[in-house]
Amino acid sequence: MSERDDYVDKLKARLDQWDAEIKKLKARADEAQADARIEYQKQLAEMRIQRDKAEHKLREMRRSGDEAWDDLKSGFDKAMDSMSKAFDDAMSRFR
Repeated sequence: MSERDDYVDKLKARLDQWDAEIKKLKARADEAQADARIEYQKQLAEMRIQRDKAEHKLREMRRSGDEAWDDLKSGFDKAMDSMSKAFDDAMSRFR
C-alpha cells in the first residue's frame, strides 16, 4: 500500500470516528430537555459542517494526481488540524 493510500485510510478512520461521536451526541440531544436540545442541535450542526469539510477534502485527495498529492497533503494537514480543533471544541461542550 502506498503512502497516499495509508494517509487516505487514516483520514477515513478519523471521519468514521467523528461519525460515531456525532451519533452519540445526537442520541443525547434526543433525550435532552427542550432548552438543552437547542444547544445540542447547534453543536451538532457545527460538528457536521467540520466533518463534511473534511470529507470533501478527502475526496479531493483521492481524485488528485500523484503530482498534486504532495501539495494537497500539506494543505490538507493544516485544514484537518483546524477542523479537528473545531470539532473537538464543539464536542467538549458536552463532556
